[in-house]
Amino acid sequence: MAEAAPPHPALPSGLLELCALLGPSRDSLRGPEVSLKKGVGSPSPLEPEVLSVFVPPFVTKEDSQTAGVPSATLSKTRRRSFTKKRDKPKTEPWKGLPPEDASVPEGVDLLALPQLCFPGGMYVASEPKEDCVHFLVLTDVCGNRTYGAVVQYCRPLRDDSCFYNGKAHWEPSWRTAGVAGCFVPFAVCVVSKLPYYNALKDCLSCLLTHLKLCKDFEVDNHIKDFAAKLSLIPSPPPGPLHLEADGLILINMDNGSVTCSGDREVDVPDIPLLAAHTFIQRIQSLRLHRELDLAHLGASTDLNEGRARRRAWQQNLNCQVQHAALQLLVGIFREVKNHLNYEHRVFNSEEFLKTRAPGDQRFYRQVLDTYMFHSFLKARLSRRMDAFAQLDLHTQSEEDRLNGMLVSPRRPTIEKMTSRKFSPPHIVHRRMVVSMPNLQDIAIPELPARNSSLRQVDTTGCGSGSLALSVSPKPTYTFKVPEIHFPLVSQCVQAYYADCVAQLTKAMSLLAPDSSVLLARYFYLRGAVHLMHGQLLDALLDFQSLYKTDIRIFPADLVRRTVRSLSGPQRAQAERVPELRRLISEVVDKAGEAAKPDDRVKNFELPKQHMQLDDFVRRVQESGIVKDTDTIHRLFEALTVGHQKQIDPETFKDFYSCWKEAEAAAQEVSLPPSVMEHLDKNECVYKLSSSVKTNRGVGKIAMTQKRLFLLTEGRPGYVEISTFRNIEEVRSTTVAFLLLRIPTLKIKTVSKKEAFEANLKTECDLWHLMVKEMWAGKKLADDHKDPQYIQQALTHVLLMDAVVGTLPSPGAIYAASKLSYFDRMKNEMPTAVPKTTSETLKHKINPSAGETLPHAVDVLLYTPGHLDPAEKVEDAHPKLWCALSEGKVTVFDASSWAAHQHCFRAGNSQVNCMVMAEQNQVWVGSEDSVIYIINVHSMSCNKQLTDHRSSVTDLAVQSGTPSKVYSSSTDGTILAWNASTLRVTNRFQLPGGRLSSISLHDGCLWCCTGNRIVAMTSSGLLCQELRISENFKDISTSFLSFQLLPEQEQLWAACAGLDSIYTWSLKDLTRRPQAVRLQDCSEVTCMITVKKQIWVGGTGLAQGKSKGKIYVIDAERKTVEKELVAHVDTVKTLCSAEDRYVLSGSGRGEGKIAIWKVE
Repeated sequence: MAEAAPPHPALPSGLLELCALLGPSRDSLRGPEVSLKKGVGSPSPLEPEVLSVFVPPFVTKEDSQTAGVPSATLSKTRRRSFTKKRDKPKTEPWKGLPPEDASVPEGVDLLALPQLCFPGGMYVASEPKEDCVHFLVLTDVCGNRTYGAVVQYCRPLRDDSCFYNGKAHWEPSWRTAGVAGCFVPFAVCVVSKLPYYNALKDCLSCLLTHLKLCKDFEVDNHIKDFAAKLSLIPSPPPGPLHLEADGLILINMDNGSVTCSGDREVDVPDIPLLAAHTFIQRIQSLRLHRELDLAHLGASTDLNEGRARRRAWQQNLNCQVQHAALQLLVGIFREVKNHLNYEHRVFNSEEFLKTRAPGDQRFYRQVLDTYMFHSFLKARLSRRMDAFAQLDLHTQSEEDRLNGMLVSPRRPTIEKMTSRKFSPPHIVHRRMVVSMPNLQDIAIPELPARNSSLRQVDTTGCGSGSLALSVSPKPTYTFKVPEIHFPLVSQCVQAYYADCVAQLTKAMSLLAPDSSVLLARYFYLRGAVHLMHGQLLDALLDFQSLYKTDIRIFPADLVRRTVRSLSGPQRAQAERVPELRRLISEVVDKAGEAAKPDDRVKNFELPKQHMQLDDFVRRVQESGIVKDTDTIHRLFEALTVGHQKQIDPETFKDFYSCWKEAEAAAQEVSLPPSVMEHLDKNECVYKLSSSVKTNRGVGKIAMTQKRLFLLTEGRPGYVEISTFRNIEEVRSTTVAFLLLRIPTLKIKTVSKKEAFEANLKTECDLWHLMVKEMWAGKKLADDHKDPQYIQQALTHVLLMDAVVGTLPSPGAIYAASKLSYFDRMKNEMPTAVPKTTSETLKHKINPSAGETLPHAVDVLLYTPGHLDPAEKVEDAHPKLWCALSEGKVTVFDASSWAAHQHCFRAGNSQVNCMVMAEQNQVWVGSEDSVIYIINVHSMSCNKQLTDHRSSVTDLAVQSGTPSKVYSSSTDGTILAWNASTLRVTNRFQLPGGRLSSISLHDGCLWCCTGNRIVAMTSSGLLCQELRISENFKDISTSFLSFQLLPEQEQLWAACAGLDSIYTWSLKDLTRRPQAVRLQDCSEVTCMITVKKQIWVGGTGLAQGKSKGKIYVIDAERKTVEKELVAHVDTVKTLCSAEDRYVLSGSGRGEGKIAIWKVE
């Protein structure tokens, strides 16, 4: 049996999808009403109809085969050019479906097209009217859009017209006297998948110059020829910006009026006041009048130069308007992220609305119900790094950056309280409580009126000096397509495709190495031309090149359909090409294996059924109260003390209400300036007691993350109680008052002899628990140089407060004590940090902050600041790149250790290595055999190198211009890359595989496999070799990692299962190695060289327990200088920061990063 023909993929859209000629119907031109004799009233409107429709392809597959050239089309559905048959009498033209041989694109309704092309009606005129152009947006029920451009023009109505029947003469059934001097309107409509309005307008303008001069019977041929040319022009992928609206809505930004194109009333709520005010100021500062803006320039005498100058000015203005609109959106929706739970994809809309000002409530309630906001939530929950996220990241305050690192709930800082007190009077503050007294009495400020003299508005009085838009438009590039001489002749079309490929190839060869974004568009265009030319393998190779240039525009569906349409011989040929074999595997073979990404968005709801532990954990995480799973387990124990281990909906609701009430009360705390001056700007008041009597006056006890102080009553004042670091003892006692014993809290400090006493009465036991927990958390934070402990203690304290407010009084304090985790740890496991560790350790950070569980720190990379002049000042700080499990990469500002960006992904597998190349790229080698390239400016990962066939194990950079990067994989493959072009310049294979690491030294590439370490030249020739079998004959072991010390000419290596590090001389690898024993070491996982030291990370015994340890070895004396008890879990990775600090990352049991001082 003959082999079934493979399915053909739909071709990428050209510039044109459909072209139509529209004009009056024959019936509407009959009768005397067309006459425009003097004295006759206005003629009746004519009835427009579609006269001709032209749909690509205009050169069919059969034409190409007849001409003896490859197929010109791969369409699933055969589509022909269609001209409406005019010789058949039709009483109601176009009142039904179009003929079967016309394949009209989806989304184009031919029945409605005449009215859209003549929106003001169609009339015969006594004089020709000026040509006019308008544009269409056609939307189907699914929201898919097509775009149209329509040009209207007039033709004289003559006796010899043959516009309707193709005959030599038109034979009317009435007398035609008097029709001379009549001009009939016609329209040409071009429909495209892409909104290239100006381009289509220019094309239609050129077409009109031909239509006005041609005979009536030549009109169809000219339009068909015109449509065929446009259909052959490939289109680059569109940009990421999409604007959607139900109808045409016009907004007058000067007076704020809103009008709609329909008759219905428009109910559009006011935009939030502050965001609207800022947006209007920005818009009014724009230079909107080109003639005035360019008046200082000389007039251009070249038409093309003048058009280019106008285009550049317009692009600059458009860029500024777009940026102002984006800033408006960020200002309105920035705080949505504070009410999202990413793990369970939940948005707490009610809590978000409570934070909005009452005057903005109507706007937000209406927006939150829209489909577009739902799409916005999907993007945020997927952590998409789009334009919104980038602007949000670049404009967030330092406080917001720090909040991203905190596990404790957010509270207003002293700095924010200060800004609230001295903010301009027209700013209405967002408050957590519903009641705002006299809110309606607040007058809305009058915005500056539009200046009729066209001078820039002076906004200095509004404090908007920072609102100036210093936005540079993105550069645009022009590619001139070859001339299409005869678009309806197959041989000419094939020659046109060949010319397109040749010109695109030439343009690509002239690009600079750093023009990868433009190169990607050229690859896309050339791939599309190859497809239309029938060269499927060449098209796939071009699309595969998008991995290296810009993966964002990779047409996965088109590539998948193209692969499936390959014939047997073509598929076999593709399988012989390594790049295509990988591409086919990724887009076809693995497509069915990949799980569909979860894009659900749930709104938070209180539970309605009893909850076991797992369900309770999920509900608490969804609520946004706490994310850490271990903390929620302790909360579950507290709420179920003395009860069955499940929580009923009423208890959860009470707990949630207590938490939110405390949160709202904290937002309302207002401190006088005399008190705030005693506090740090980043301190927050987390808890206030009732008014109590103390030995230092009457007032309220306030707790921040740093101290306790008394807020005195009467004339508000500040009385220091103690910082948590200086507390020496905390006791709960009673004092006698008449016949009563009043519970009293006593706090003894290091710096004061007299203890602080407060008669807290019923609050005493709770404050006793809270102060002890904060004290213990501060001690742990100081001992371990880890501020995360104090943040975690704050969370415990606030949960205690909510538990006591939820449960009945008798057992509430005992239940809350289940959350005294750090206080219990201090009393039950008093372990001191070793002195050497404490002296060397500088700081600890938690890259898993805000996650439900800690993640293992797989790889660390430090990059110094000010490497690239293209970087912004705020982005030029040194950075710490941290690769977590499942391809997550978190970036820290190494000058402040604040998260530069929360998280983005380099694939979904474990990261094995990272290096910096070309000063603006970070290369990430993954377990999935892909090298991901991160742009350090955009913090995006849009390039992938897919040449390896197994896990990428290591990367090494060779400096130069351009720099060269070597990559290795477990199968023994080593690839040399040009870092600028991302092309493989050399490749060689190590036999045996198990290649784990590589390093460059003295022009050679040193490679570590399980049973040997070898040095090779850049061409793959063996220089030196160290075999493990020759050095450890009686022991079964293998090499784990190695380090080279060039100055000492030594090689240091770690071996599996051995508690020593071994050194060889590079001059003679046959000598027996020297051993440096690592005391109590059970496993070595990583090594780095810092100055004249070797830092070794692994696992060892400390105080009778297995912990992560670091051994610091003096390379000259070959002795262990320090043993550092680094982490609770094993040390997985080490990196150096300019030889001043060493950073270590631990396994998932702890998931933290320690920063050590190098001596």
